[in-house]
Amino acid sequence: MFDVGFWELVILFGLGLMVLGPERLPKVAAKLGRWVGQARNMARHLSNQIRDEIEPFESGLDSVNKTLRKDFSALRPEPGASASPTSEQAGLAPEQATDDDATPKTNEPPA
Repeated sequence: MFDVGFWELVILFGLGLMVLGPERLPKVAAKLGRWVGQARNMARHLSNQIRDEIEPFESGLDSVNKTLRKDFSALRPEPGASASPTSEQAGLAPEQATDDDATPKTNEPPA
């Protein structure tokens, strides 16, 4: 996590030995170890609690996703069908529909 190598540990141990002395260094190291253990335990507990809170929402989203996929798969054209929707499928009124030659119908007389 902190990416501390061997030589960094040796330097930290040497500094601690010089600052704290040989009598207090083991006590301080044990206390520091307990604090680190408690911090890890709290982080693990928090992570599990967040995961437990999010899990019901994920399962609900999965069901919504499956329903949407099923509904949208019904809208896809069949493999042999034409790719362009009919005017009724596109929601157009008959006067807004296009001819087979893809020219829009208008109410204007041809010029």
